[in-house]
Amino acid sequence: MLLTLLKGKLHMAAVTQAEIWYDGSCAIDADLIKLAGLREFEQIDIYNVSNGERFTTYVIQAAAGSRTISMNGAAARKVQIGDRIIIAAYGQFDEAEAANFKPSLVYLNPDNSIDRISNAIPEQAA
Repeated sequence: MLLTLLKGKLHMAAVTQAEIWYDGSCAIDADLIKLAGLREFEQIDIYNVSNGERFTTYVIQAAAGSRTISMNGAAARKVQIGDRIIIAAYGQFDEAEAANFKPSLVYLNPDNSIDRISNAIPEQAA
């Protein structure tokens, strides 16, 4: 049996651009792609914390160091510049792989600079 687990995420990224007339995708700073363990053309889910929208698209690379998070094509209609979003990618793992797997979690500031990097989500307080 394969398990689907969170592989990597960019938490609370800020949308910097929205381009309707562009191939559908999400352009992400190449440095952030690498830190989150993502790949160009990989499927991602977007969770818009600002408005509750949830949708699927794929990664394209933006310039390293640019801090770009651009929603393109139809996805551009689901965000506003400045919206805070979570970008998540999932992978399938067998039981042995899942037992030792740790995700790449990148927490971002409002300017898309890195706040912290982790491989565990803190326990939620009651």
